[in-house]
Amino acid sequence: MKARLIYNPTSGKEILKKNLADILNVMEQAGYESSAYATTPEPFSAKKEAERCALAGFDLLVAAGGDGTINEVINGIAPLENRPKLGIIPGGTTNDFARALHIPRDNVVKAAEVMLKNQTIKSDIGKAGDTYFMNIAAGGNLTELTYEVPSQLKSVFGYLAYLVKGAEMLPRVKPINMKLVYDEGEYIGKASMFFLGLTNSIGGFEQIAPDAQLDDGKFSLIIVKTANILEIMHLIGLMMNGGKHVNDNRLIYTKTSKLYAESLDEDFRMMINLDGEYGGDAPMTFENLKQHIEIYANLDEIPDSAVSGDMEEASDYFIKELEQLTSEDIDGDGVISGDK
Repeated sequence: MKARLIYNPTSGKEILKKNLADILNVMEQAGYESSAYATTPEPFSAKKEAERCALAGFDLLVAAGGDGTINEVINGIAPLENRPKLGIIPGGTTNDFARALHIPRDNVVKAAEVMLKNQTIKSDIGKAGDTYFMNIAAGGNLTELTYEVPSQLKSVFGYLAYLVKGAEMLPRVKPINMKLVYDEGEYIGKASMFFLGLTNSIGGFEQIAPDAQLDDGKFSLIIVKTANILEIMHLIGLMMNGGKHVNDNRLIYTKTSKLYAESLDEDFRMMINLDGEYGGDAPMTFENLKQHIEIYANLDEIPDSAVSGDMEEASDYFIKELEQLTSEDIDGDGVISGDK
């Protein structure tokens, strides 16, 4: 059996490049005759190599890098009738897809060793027009956050960059008149964003779509109806506190296998976010491709690093600040932070 490692040589302070020999050795131990390809600055370098290898009959592709590299590899093979298995070695900032697959994110060699367990899952993949995504699709004013966080800030501070930048942007969030058609009905009205999730890990947060499954053929659809700053912050606090936002009447939370989205405001260009990058403009149709790609995953063990200490600390801090601001007991501990 043949395998190709497609890796980003600049990802994670060149950590993949430094461990290349050890990663290839693990792939050989897993039973694959293995070789490597380093991505280049050329647009869609990883995507083109993934497609070439799939058409050449490779049995396994291992995508190593950040979510962007993994997304490209998936886009290279998803349109094909015969798709090789996929391995994931995270080397980026948030590594949402690896987090959802329970793959270690703090050691690239240990991530590769997941393949030695020979455990795979046939994972759903999203399709938006002619583009494929593995984690999220979103539209609306709130999604502009992703585009405005500088890449350098993402790499240094990870998800905290989103939190900080999001606080800056909240005063600019305006509701948009949207038409959203999904399995159980349609929503026509004002909303600050819609969100489609394939996994339970978005931007480092694991509670946005807490009951998401990788292989059920369904997106988790969230429609945030409010654009009020305090209400949005309150919803974020509920999300951080065990995913309690899903029952709030200021949003719609449902499951759907497809979605049609368009803006009803003629003067508003609704850009679509696919896995953190610009993916075109609405109107757009989204489809869940059930169990489309077979991927190596750590099915019987969630690593200790799945939720980092920094994440928990930041969540606690945010909730305490929010309680002082709103005088509400967000975390349900019977105490409002700041009360004496």
